[in-house]
Amino acid sequence: DSEMAVMKVIWRSPHPVTSSELLKVFSESKGWKSQTISTFLSRLTEKGMLKVAKKGAANYYQVAVTQEEYRKQETQSFLENIHGGSVQSFIATLYDLNDITPEDIEELKHWLDKR
Repeated sequence: DSEMAVMKVIWRSPHPVTSSELLKVFSESKGWKSQTISTFLSRLTEKGMLKVAKKGAANYYQVAVTQEEYRKQETQSFLENIHGGSVQSFIATLYDLNDITPEDIEELKHWLDKR
């Protein structure tokens, strides 16, 4: 959730952002410190979600993926790490938690039939 929040701010920005700019946003809304921002930026850069360019003493971050690409990569990672890559396991968990409604099931059936 936190990484997604950082990505959303950077996607909305018309220019590359610095950690200082992000700190202004997240220190007020989430109480984050500079180290927290740096950790998220490092992780996102290592994952290939962000590009970083050094200008003087500052690092400037910009997105390297679209929101759709990000969503796909994070979903794949979640499925692999939590459900061993099994979509059936994921849906069964939702069903067992009563988080999937009969309407959801019909929507999934309709979507699968179109494929």
